Amino acid sequence: MAARTKSIRKASTAKKPGVYTLEIHIIGGPVTDAFIERNPVVARTLEIRGDQTLQDLHAAIFDAFDREEEHLYEFQLGKAPNHPKAKRYVLPDPMDGSIEDDPYVMGAVHRTTIASLGLKVDQIFGYWFDFGDDWWHQIMVMAIGDAVPRRRYPKVVKRQGQSPPQYPDVDDEDGDDEELEFEIEMED
Repeated sequence: MAARTKSIRKASTAKKPGVYTLEIHIIGGPVTDAFIERNPVVARTLEIRGDQTLQDLHAAIFDAFDREEEHLYEFQLGKAPNHPKAKRYVLPDPMDGSIEDDPYVMGAVHRTTIASLGLKVDQIFGYWFDFGDDWWHQIMVMAIGDAVPRRRYPKVVKRQGQSPPQYPDVDDEDGDDEELEFEIEMED
């Protein structure tokens, strides 16, 4: 009986998942010069619980930037976007649920919680959406709170700039037909 009481106490004092405040910037993708002129910063700040998954974070980013069509995506923890040695969290194969056999693939997005990443305040990581159009996002951990206030998560708490169209018609906008490329250093 004493062992059962101990385990009940342990469960009731288990650490709550906490709330992560993340600032997400678009740092690359098919965006025209004219759009960038009008929107020099395109960012969203989200709050998400630590027990929610990277798949939940993807869905929140997808909605926050007004995306219309789903595509492949992954999250990367490394020195820079698409760094060859970045730890990657990916979608499982739709046929058998497996993930690719790659030493840098650490897990599947639907099973990896935010808290399990071991993130720290001011840490930066990447999110790559649509492997054809290459929408690159830099995510910075702004805060990690201990308590989880009663509200629905994930939640957008701040917006900067307009959302770029997912499929811009770059030929129609002032003759600009180039995709802008940005490079941002990311830390381990």
